[in-house]
Amino acid sequence: MNMERPKLMTLTDAAAERVKVLMAQADKPVIGVRVGVTTQGCSGMSYKMEYAEEELPFEEVVEDKGVKIFVDPAATMFLIGSEMDWLEDKLESRFVFNNPNAKGACGCGESFHV
Repeated sequence: MNMERPKLMTLTDAAAERVKVLMAQADKPVIGVRVGVTTQGCSGMSYKMEYAEEELPFEEVVEDKGVKIFVDPAATMFLIGSEMDWLEDKLESRFVFNNPNAKGACGCGESFHV
C-alpha cells in the first residue's frame, strides 16, 4: 500500500496576500519567506519566520497562491499538514499556524508542543 504524505503546508488567501506585501516592503531582494521552529516558549516550541534571499540546501519549497515558503529541514516533521494563516483584528495582526501535529499550546499562543 503506497500512502502519500500530506502536503507539507498550505496558505490561506490572507496569508499569501500578507507574504506578498511583506516581500514588496523588504529592504533587499527576497524570493520568499522561510519558516521553521525553534525551542522556546512555555510549551517548548515556537514558529520562526524570516525573509528568504536564497534557497538553502535540503529545504522544501512550498509554492502556494503565488508565493514561495521555504521550510527549514529541521521543522518539516513538525509542520506536515499545517495551514499558515494571517489574522487581523482591532488589537493585533499576526501569522498563525493551524498545525495538526500540535498536541497543545501555551495560554498566550506563542508556543506549542507535539
